[in-house]
Amino acid sequence: MFHVVLFEPEIPPNTGNIIRLCANTGTALHLIEPLGFELDEPRLRRAGLDYYEWAQVSRWPDLTTYLDAAAPCRTLAFSSKATRSYASIAYQPGDALLFGPETRGLPPDVLERIDELHQLRVPMRPHNRSLNLSNAVAAVCFEAWRQHDFIGAAVI
Repeated sequence: MFHVVLFEPEIPPNTGNIIRLCANTGTALHLIEPLGFELDEPRLRRAGLDYYEWAQVSRWPDLTTYLDAAAPCRTLAFSSKATRSYASIAYQPGDALLFGPETRGLPPDVLERIDELHQLRVPMRPHNRSLNLSNAVAAVCFEAWRQHDFIGAAVI
């Protein structure tokens, strides 16, 4: 239903957690190279707890190749520098949710490609630098999924 796009992720456990998140929410995961690790790295596997087989994970050589091939209906970029809250928009099936690398976030040349109305932030307390990547991705994924009544979730 949604697509998480990690631009040049650097930390294996974060990506492992996001693989698990995507497997459990039915969200596709797209990894934009270069990656700061190998996909078979033990720390990534441990964090993903072997959910890789249940997640739809794709690797792309660069963001342009992904955008051209996947042609998402809308790309939403998440940045601590954005002014609009991630909770202020209506998510649409097929949205690409773009997150930057852990140590530096999305670079200016990537943000310039995204309409300012589609640049969003996860609110946090003043003077803090950023949230953990996997936590930010989880907050956004669950808000988008919630807006669509958790379609596909197990019914208890």
